Amino acid sequence: MQICKLPVCPIEPEVYFLPREKLISGNPRQTLWMHYTDPTKQFFVGEWHSEVGKWKIAYTEEEYCKVIEGTSVITDDQGNSITLSAGESFVVPRGFHGTWEVVAPTRKTFVLYDAGEPCR
Repeated sequence: MQICKLPVCPIEPEVYFLPREKLISGNPRQTLWMHYTDPTKQFFVGEWHSEVGKWKIAYTEEEYCKVIEGTSVITDDQGNSITLSAGESFVVPRGFHGTWEVVAPTRKTFVLYDAGEPCR
């Protein structure tokens, strides 16, 4: 097993677009750099970037994030929203439902834990 300083480890980014059924506005190109995945595939560390757009989210995992650049607005199903910009950290809890809107291209680092079965 090797210890690797992040994000120095060599990684190939995954570039993708969201499924149409999740999109609310735009068609943001997203890029994911997965820095670490544990052997159980439940714990992940990486970096993510998205262009401007808005989509539905439903979390079955716990996620800690720190915004590196840009601005995003996360809104829950009750209409409560939080605006997040460079330098700010936040946690999205398992079971969260709402929307994610990137208002200025956003890059974040994240630590994600997926316990397995989806939260209902």
